[in-house]
Amino acid sequence: MDSNIMPIVKYPRTVEPLWYEWDRKAQKCGLRHTVYAVNGDRYIGEWLDNVKHGKGTQIWKKTGAIYSGDWKFGKRDGYGTYSLPDPITKDYKKVYAGWWKNDKMWGYGIKFYSDAEYYEGEWYMGKREGWGRMYYKDGSIFEGQWAQDQPSGQGMYRLKNENRYEGSWKDGKKHGPGKFFYMDTGQLYEGYWVADIPKCGRMIDFGRDEAPTPTQYPIPKIELVDPDGVLEEAVLKLENTEELNSQPGKER
Repeated sequence: MDSNIMPIVKYPRTVEPLWYEWDRKAQKCGLRHTVYAVNGDRYIGEWLDNVKHGKGTQIWKKTGAIYSGDWKFGKRDGYGTYSLPDPITKDYKKVYAGWWKNDKMWGYGIKFYSDAEYYEGEWYMGKREGWGRMYYKDGSIFEGQWAQDQPSGQGMYRLKNENRYEGSWKDGKKHGPGKFFYMDTGQLYEGYWVADIPKCGRMIDFGRDEAPTPTQYPIPKIELVDPDGVLEEAVLKLENTEELNSQPGKER
């Protein structure tokens, strides 16, 4: 053997396992047509680093619900619409259209509770909060402030017959100073409410001549020297009573 010839050493070729290639192909980034989940849910749209991010449409197999709109890091975030199929006709009906954050209704949006009942206004963490207007199926309307999905703060509630309450609300009930206009009889009640019940106030004629069904006799004039002062004193006593009742009981 010639000593000047170098020996050739052959190393086996490195072969990656097949799952390496499959994993690379499975990583989702950019626009994908349809990606199915194990439970049958499917998503059509944009991805970033293997999570939904950008514009996309999610279809849930169990309920048939569809969300179409903006996504951020795997959650509904931005503007989008949520729809459900009608149980009888199977036609899709819009349930919510508006802004989302962290997979919840958040910001301004409109939610349809039925064909005749819907809310338009502000949302926070999936609940009505801020300013909003609610249209009820009986024809009544509430417009004002909301907190924790209920009227709270200042608001106006108008009945179908145009009678309305304007004043304070708490936990979905009339609570605090307010006015109730009886447009059908031409009267006005001004006073103080506690948990939807008027506690103290006064009733006066208000546009009685133009009312469609005025009372047979007008309300007599108040003969008190200081009716406003009497009302304020009664309200003050009621507020003090409420404050005492709200305090925790003392040990004896």
